[in-house]
Amino acid sequence: MTAARPRPVRPRPEPRTHVAFQGVTKHFGPVQVLHDISFEIAAGEVHALLGENGAGKSTLMKVLSGHHAPTLGHIEVNGSPVQFRSARDAEALGIVLIHQEFNLAEDLTIAQNIFLGHEPGGWLLNDADMNRRAAEALRLVDLHLDPRLRVRQLSVGQKQLVEIARALSRQARLLVMDEPTAALTVGETRVLLELVTRLREEGVTVLYISHKLDEVERIADRVTVLRDGHFITTQPAAGLTPQAMANLMVGRELEDMFPPRQAPRPAVALRVQHLSVPGWAHDLSFEVQQGEVLGFAGLVGAGRTEAFEGLFGLRRRTVGRVERHGQPVMIRNPGDAARHRLVYLSEDRKGKGLLVDASLRENLTLMTLSRYARPLLDVRAEQRALERAVDEYGIRTGQLDVPASALSGGNQQKLALAKILETEPEVVILDEPTRGVDVGAKREIYHLIHRLAEAGKGVIVISSELPELLGLCHRLLVMREGHVVGELTGDRMNEREVIEYATGVRTAGGVSAGGLRA
Repeated sequence: MTAARPRPVRPRPEPRTHVAFQGVTKHFGPVQVLHDISFEIAAGEVHALLGENGAGKSTLMKVLSGHHAPTLGHIEVNGSPVQFRSARDAEALGIVLIHQEFNLAEDLTIAQNIFLGHEPGGWLLNDADMNRRAAEALRLVDLHLDPRLRVRQLSVGQKQLVEIARALSRQARLLVMDEPTAALTVGETRVLLELVTRLREEGVTVLYISHKLDEVERIADRVTVLRDGHFITTQPAAGLTPQAMANLMVGRELEDMFPPRQAPRPAVALRVQHLSVPGWAHDLSFEVQQGEVLGFAGLVGAGRTEAFEGLFGLRRRTVGRVERHGQPVMIRNPGDAARHRLVYLSEDRKGKGLLVDASLRENLTLMTLSRYARPLLDVRAEQRALERAVDEYGIRTGQLDVPASALSGGNQQKLALAKILETEPEVVILDEPTRGVDVGAKREIYHLIHRLAEAGKGVIVISSELPELLGLCHRLLVMREGHVVGELTGDRMNEREVIEYATGVRTAGGVSAGGLRA
């Protein structure tokens, strides 16, 4: 993705879009998720919408964008009440929602995605004209790609910009962005935030939903907070620190985000020597002690996830030796790993961590079915295990007999953690454990990780959030282009040194086979 550069300001359709929510209430059957929401979004501002998972943000945005109709209340656009029957009705007024999960057809071209459902010329498609107009839309977001490329060939950051280009091609005057930087690199995030600022200058109203409060502090003009489906406040962003925003979201002073670290035990919980995953990781060697939280830092594409997928037999790999408590073990697949009391939580909780259409009970016991089937499945025992997990891990759900898809993102992540911890592991690898979860759920997950380490388990955390790694970990290994290029402890665990190693400003300077500086 190329960096933004000066370009002519694009004229925007007038008038600018001002939106007011007037007593918006939403029920799904007997469950009320929005309670009499009223606030305004000024024309041409970046307005941040904050709240914990389950606060009602996504439901409210779907009401605004025509995906849901309110049960009570209404929306006003530029002073006039509107009633949207579909997303097309909202788009006709320039209101476009960019979903958190990409809504692109991977096997179609960029141009075909931009105009999907809005093809110029109707049935008589003019591919040359569509490609030309798609190229114009891409230039609006400073993305200089051939519009004939298939979307599957693009990076995550490029896909995000294609989503925005598609919205702008439909003359969006109010752009709703739901967690737009959740899967972006530091550089891609910088480009996207610069684009948001430029869109505001061109008159586009942006409603920005994010759990990354430092981004909100940087770009928002005003902030609205929802809590449990209720409107809490709208305030100017100027003067609101990320800590103050977090306190508003959870309704209390949020202290001790990261618990104090206890010294690890001298025993090695896991030692890996000479692990390679073709194309991704090269001759990695590392160890984690009992009671230690070991972090893996690096830019997207550094090979961290792929290395651990290889270790667990999910990718083709070679490995010299794997030891648990000093004894060699053979790991060919995740089942072998679980038998040796190693577990891995994927960064993709919906695709690989959970069966979102299955019940909470079925998800929880998926890896430990032999414990509950002797030989017939003991559903009551499964239900008791679920009740314990809900209590122990703070999984918030109104009912236990619902599918995992009914949970908020943070509670889905807690369920996924509970599932792998049902195996009673001694080594726990967590890949992006707080991606897409709110600040309150993050704190709960951080304290859970602390409890795991305190119990003597070896914990490995892979994360793209540097404050998370620096706050949680005893030690950091930094990866770049498939290699461990640095190890940081003590005072050297700071953002500057991590970035310098991750970007190649600093070189390895010698890393021993144990993952230690030579």
